[in-house]
Amino acid sequence: MQEARFLELEVLRLNPFPDTFLRKNFFLTIVLVLAAISVCLSSRPAISAPMAPAANQATIRSGAGYAYRKGGWTYVHLEGTPAEVGYQHGFLLTPEIEDMYQVLKLENTHETKRDWEFFREASKKMLWPHIDDEYQQELEGIAKGAQAHGSKLDVWDIVAMNAGIELPEYYVPWLNKREHAMNAPHISAPGNYSAFIATGSFTKGGKIVIAHNNWSSYADGARWTIIFDIQPEKGHRMLMDGEPGVITSQDDFGVTDAGLLITETTITQFVGWDPDEKPEFVRSRKAMQYASSIDEYAALIKEGNNGGYANDWLIGDRKTGEIGYLELGLKNTPLWRSKDGYFVSSNFARDPKLIADETEGFDLKDMSSSPNARRVTAEKQIEHAKGRIDIEMAEQFLADHQDSYTGKVQADERSLCGHIDADPRGVPVWDLGPYDPFGAVTGKVADSDMAGRMSLVAHAGHPCGEDFLAAPFLKTHPEYDYLKPVLKDMKSGPWTTFTVGTSTVQ
Repeated sequence: MQEARFLELEVLRLNPFPDTFLRKNFFLTIVLVLAAISVCLSSRPAISAPMAPAANQATIRSGAGYAYRKGGWTYVHLEGTPAEVGYQHGFLLTPEIEDMYQVLKLENTHETKRDWEFFREASKKMLWPHIDDEYQQELEGIAKGAQAHGSKLDVWDIVAMNAGIELPEYYVPWLNKREHAMNAPHISAPGNYSAFIATGSFTKGGKIVIAHNNWSSYADGARWTIIFDIQPEKGHRMLMDGEPGVITSQDDFGVTDAGLLITETTITQFVGWDPDEKPEFVRSRKAMQYASSIDEYAALIKEGNNGGYANDWLIGDRKTGEIGYLELGLKNTPLWRSKDGYFVSSNFARDPKLIADETEGFDLKDMSSSPNARRVTAEKQIEHAKGRIDIEMAEQFLADHQDSYTGKVQADERSLCGHIDADPRGVPVWDLGPYDPFGAVTGKVADSDMAGRMSLVAHAGHPCGEDFLAAPFLKTHPEYDYLKPVLKDMKSGPWTTFTVGTSTVQ
């Protein structure tokens, strides 16, 4: 399937026919010819002959952009003006964008009881006027690139996908309360991610080490496997993981050629929204692209803050060895810094004023809660490894299954590598029921030296190495049958190194 997908893109790139119907038939003809050749060859005795490149070795191109698969990820290089970067993105990842669209459409309409047109209208009327011109051009470019590959998605679908967290989980709860909506579903800000950043005497050689695993629905997570290498016309080059069709990392792990190492985790039970300010997906992309220091990053991510997707940001600057922890609420935005220490983050709010003003009663003392239990484990792990923290230790951290509340080693909602699909408790404060197919879906790590080379290490699937298989899960838990159209196997891949400028698998 992957060979066919990459072949299709190469055919589309080379095909001189602009008409979609002709392009599809041109591709079909090529596929039929190759299939016939394959049948003929299969009936002949085996001979020594050059083999076609494996799926993870094929490189496809669009302008200055290119893509290839490696270690369960799709590496995508994008380069040029905002419109060029967007077009390359849309064209190279059209099948993935279409696939991700189906996931977000199903999940967000099911969760909010609002139809997809609601999200398109919110994107057009509320978000679009507050999006910087260069990112409007990039979003339009994504839609045009996908349309050139036969997609019917338009720019409002693309914007709604980019706002696929902040619209359903921040704007809708605010709107329901404002409109006194009858029988509205309860929607809480999500708990996504486990992370740490450390420096100085805590790490091997004193370099900054940063680690993050993405917690999301498995339908999302099985597709949240793009490594974006973006070389924009203006600003800094960025290497980050991300979702197809989205201009920011969205779980916000990345390194830049300014020497910054960046990640975040969400703030549990956060409430707040300003419809007259800038979307978070724009602010996070702009901060990563233009910041050269911790202070600049904090200023840019706070500029035009709409309260959407409120996060605790972990930021490191390899030029100074300093790390920062920015708790970004809507009203409260404290920043902590250190040149010899660490910060852990697992969806807990740290600032007492933010907790009082901007959460639905988050309780720092409840050690049975996932954010607090993971905080205990994370701090214990970091303290125990003081002076020895490196890439290998960071990978082990993200794969950890200790439950600090029970004292057992078991994959559940309180382990750093979360497996809520194995948990009969679920996570009520995140509106996740028992055995919800949700948890750790990827892992990423980097250190100062890697950031200097514009490199990171990434793991697709559960960082612990366990696979998730959709069919047996749905057979055992038919209450999640509504996900059947989009829930697929999430196989665990190897820890894989990515470095900018690599156009094929090395």
